[in-house]
Amino acid sequence: MKLHELQPMEGSRKDRKRVGRGTSSGHGKTSGRGQKGQGSRSGGGVRPGFEGGQTPLFQRLPKRGFTNINRKEYAIVNLETLNRFEDGTEVTPELLVETGIVSKEKSGIKILANGTIEKKLTVKAHKFSSAAKEAIEAAGGQTEVI
Repeated sequence: MKLHELQPMEGSRKDRKRVGRGTSSGHGKTSGRGQKGQGSRSGGGVRPGFEGGQTPLFQRLPKRGFTNINRKEYAIVNLETLNRFEDGTEVTPELLVETGIVSKEKSGIKILANGTIEKKLTVKAHKFSSAAKEAIEAAGGQTEVI
């Protein structure tokens, strides 16, 4: 097969349905909407999940669990991303937001031990994983829980 021999598969390309363009088009007058009823009206139709008044599936299924309204969600920072700072830098949540590592602080910042750290840093965060704390201190840095 050569480039000039390429062509779409049979039936893969369809013409757009041009409705309301006369009776001979096959989509004139009611434009494929039928005669009367909810589906024929402008702005008509039913919302997603509506089953004609029958109790919808999502209401018939049993519900499980709950959402904790007091849940804390932490912005996560991995050790490897801290390598961009110079030796001896004090890494604070404000600095992380300023440099664009974290977009929003959320409930706080948690440092995880993904990757390795080569720099000697003082890291201030709301939470540390135990492995991250050990890695920072092994590299000669310090950790401080805010």
